[in-house]
Amino acid sequence: MSVVLDTNILTRAVQPAHPSHKVALDSLEALRKQGEDLCIVPQNLYEFWVVATRPRGVNGLAMSIVEAQVEIASVKKLFRFLNETSALYEQWERLVSQHAVSGRTAHDARIVAAMIVHSVPQLLTFNSDDFKRFSDIVVLNPNDFVGRASSS
Repeated sequence: MSVVLDTNILTRAVQPAHPSHKVALDSLEALRKQGEDLCIVPQNLYEFWVVATRPRGVNGLAMSIVEAQVEIASVKKLFRFLNETSALYEQWERLVSQHAVSGRTAHDARIVAAMIVHSVPQLLTFNSDDFKRFSDIVVLNPNDFVGRASSS
């Protein structure tokens, strides 16, 4: 089966000093050992770029443009990239209307829309509550994989 990664998984994975770094890496390893196909969508890369190039003082990673480009290239090699299709906007519009999505959570709806378009049922995210409204998907929390990567 396939799993789309939320952007927070990607950002934690590149921050060795972050308290959730090991949990992010362990969950990815556990899913790989289970034979899961780990995927990313363009929205992940847009969001990653914003966080990566934003100053630390405003919850960013303070990467240079070149550093961010290198990280994105690496991410695209590590995970299957699901490209945008013409159906994505229609699916996103249906979701934001159906679930009364507003503000920043419209970005999450775009990830869910891509999942539906590509028939990927699962999402790995630290922000499980942000996706509860979307009954079309199964939300996986990385904390549920703690200790499972090395014991498999």
